[in-house]
Amino acid sequence: MTMPAPLLDQDGVRLTVDDAIATVSLTNPDKRNAQSPALWRALAEAGRSLPGSVRVVVVRGEGKSFSAGLDRQAFTPEGFDGEPSFIEMARGGEEFLDSTIAEYQSAFTWLRRGDILSVAAVQGHAIGAGFQLALSCDLRVVADDVQFSMRETSLGLVPDLTGTHPLVSLVGYARALEICVTGRYVQADEAVASGLANVAVPADQVDAATQDLVAALLAAPRDAVIETKALLQGVGGRTLDEQRAAERAAQGRRLRDLAGLGD
Repeated sequence: MTMPAPLLDQDGVRLTVDDAIATVSLTNPDKRNAQSPALWRALAEAGRSLPGSVRVVVVRGEGKSFSAGLDRQAFTPEGFDGEPSFIEMARGGEEFLDSTIAEYQSAFTWLRRGDILSVAAVQGHAIGAGFQLALSCDLRVVADDVQFSMRETSLGLVPDLTGTHPLVSLVGYARALEICVTGRYVQADEAVASGLANVAVPADQVDAATQDLVAALLAAPRDAVIETKALLQGVGGRTLDEQRAAERAAQGRRLRDLAGLGD
C-alpha cells in the first residue's frame, strides 16, 4: 500500500494524513527522538497543518524510544544554534522568559483540541519532554518496555511543557508529586494500573493495538464524540449541578441535530 506524502517533514517531525487519521512521527531515532525548540516549532506547525477531515491524531516515535526528552545540548552554555540558551532566557526578563516558554508549550497544547482525539503510541523511554508529549494526548497505548520518567525536578527545573495538569488528573496529586520529585521510572504495569496508560502490549504489537483503538474511536459519530470530549474535559471545573446542566445542553444539541433541527 502506498503511504500518503507527508504534509510536513522537518526538524525531526513528520506529519502524514490518511483521511480521518493523522500520524505525527518523531523521526530522529539515532538520538532517541530528543527534543529541541526547532522540533517544538515543527510540532506546533503540524497542529496548524491538520486538514479538517482529521478526527484522530496518532503521535509516535521512530526507533526504540518514544522520546528521551530534551536534547542534552540545551544544558550546554551555548545551547542550540540560533536559540536563546538557558542563561540568556534567565537574563532576558520576565516577559521574554514567559513568552519563550509559552511558544514551546504551543507544541503540546494543540493535541487537546476539542475537535480531535489524540493517541500516543509509546515504546521505550518517554522522559521529561517525552513524558509530557505523551501526557498531552487524550489516550496512551504503551509497550511493555515503556519507561516514563519526569526528570526536570532532578535537574533543578520543573515540568513546564503542559504535563503537570494531566499527570495530576490521571494519577492524583500524591503520586504525581512523588513521580516528579523522585524522577523515577514508571513502567508498563504501573502505568496501566494508575491510569497513565489505557493498555500495555508487547513492543511488537503497539502499532496493531493503536490501529485497533483508532478504529474503535472512529466508529462513533464525530459530533457525538466532540460533545462527549467537551463534557469530560470540563468536569474538573464544574459542580455536579453544573455538569448536569452541561449534559442536558449537550444532549439537546445532539437530539436537535439528529432530528434535522440543528443550526
